[in-house]
Amino acid sequence: MDASSAPSPADSAPSIRLFAVGVLKAFVASPWKHRALISQLVKREVVGRYRGSVGGLLWSFLNPLLLLSVYTFVFSAVFRSRWSASGDESRVDFALILFIGMIVHGLFAECVNRAPRLILDNVNFVKRVVFPLEVLPWVAMGTALFHAVVSLLVWAVAFLVVRGYLPWTAIWLPLVLLPLVVLTVGVAWFLAATGVYLRDVAQTTGILTSVLLFLSPVFFPITSIPEEWQPLVHASPLTFPIEQARAILVWGRVPDFGGLALYTIVAFAIALAGLAWFQKTRRGFADVL
Repeated sequence: MDASSAPSPADSAPSIRLFAVGVLKAFVASPWKHRALISQLVKREVVGRYRGSVGGLLWSFLNPLLLLSVYTFVFSAVFRSRWSASGDESRVDFALILFIGMIVHGLFAECVNRAPRLILDNVNFVKRVVFPLEVLPWVAMGTALFHAVVSLLVWAVAFLVVRGYLPWTAIWLPLVLLPLVVLTVGVAWFLAATGVYLRDVAQTTGILTSVLLFLSPVFFPITSIPEEWQPLVHASPLTFPIEQARAILVWGRVPDFGGLALYTIVAFAIALAGLAWFQKTRRGFADVL
């Protein structure tokens, strides 16, 4: 090929700008434009998950309660873990603190574990030219948010029974969880696109989310581990939202707005990068599938 026919940086710049604008448009406008579709698909998934079972939607309450009971017994009764240095909290207090970490991790893990198969399990949508494939991670997130809200309601009732009040700082919870939601959807975009071409991704996400369960302060306070290992825990993307959620829900503190701003910037950057990868690779979905 003649060197004169090769695209120059000046020629490729407009296409790059158009792609960047398209990514931003898909990130901002697509969820709002297709909000009715997302809501309908979330409702279908939630109802479909429990269809045919005797307990029905009641299982969305029972599952977190059963997991909480098991983890509380293992860590507070068997391993005798405690949150405060004095160790004077009851097992119920320990359970309430533990539950917050489980809810945050569950929100992330449920969406991420499903992400690699989002396109593979919806091949019929790929063949529809007009279907907005980029909303599928939002559908997975909507389902995960439903279960997180149910778990939070269970936690709130238990906290009211034990403490007799809810901290007013709980109103900051949406602000604390929003960056995590954005970050998780960004990771889901990347995994959904990569999972089409590399099927092994679906086999590794479960392992990675399980590793994050024990590398994040779900079952223990950060101060309980050796100082030289604390940076590893702080590097987990779940550490900051877990710590902030506990601060506002359990101890009645206002969020760390500085840290929250930095986490939000990083979350949006990861989300845009994940969506850019999804939009760039989606052209080959139909060929591979």
